[in-house]
Amino acid sequence: MRTYKTEGIILRRINFGEADRLITIFSKHYGKQKVLGKGVRKIKSRRAPHLELFNRSVIFLHRGKNFDIITEAQTINSFSDLRKDLTKVQTAYRLAELVNELCPEQQENKFIFDLLSTTLQKISEESNGLNHWTDHFSLNLLWSLGFLPRERVLDTGQIDPFIENIIEKKLRTGIDMGSRHS
Repeated sequence: MRTYKTEGIILRRINFGEADRLITIFSKHYGKQKVLGKGVRKIKSRRAPHLELFNRSVIFLHRGKNFDIITEAQTINSFSDLRKDLTKVQTAYRLAELVNELCPEQQENKFIFDLLSTTLQKISEESNGLNHWTDHFSLNLLWSLGFLPRERVLDTGQIDPFIENIIEKKLRTGIDMGSRHS
């Protein structure tokens, strides 16, 4: 099948060429994928608004030689309340980084897709308890990917070093424990 459709959450975007973007999505049916959005940096692009960071969108793709190419996209949820608060945006970046760093490419994981979508919804709706949702997400991600036994729970201060040991580098969205908001 040369064309297909999937539902995905935009994790990362990198400018590519003059008007294109290399977009990392976590899709419901294919896991983490790097796909090409041709022309999405042009002002008149119809697909660009649907491919914003953290959007949950239906994406139509055509199999390409190096990257699958986005032919159409439609937003399901933009988590608009999330974008109104810098702390919420920081939290969303953290969730996206964790999924991007820990999940292998092209491996379907509906549990992680649902966990990411639900957690983005929760942080979008709530003003307090962002630490709780970040820790909850991190632990469930580690458990589901098999990096942490289910019976083991890490304290807030142990999560970052544990993840950094797995990925063998510092998290870009590392949170200073003294400045974490409740």
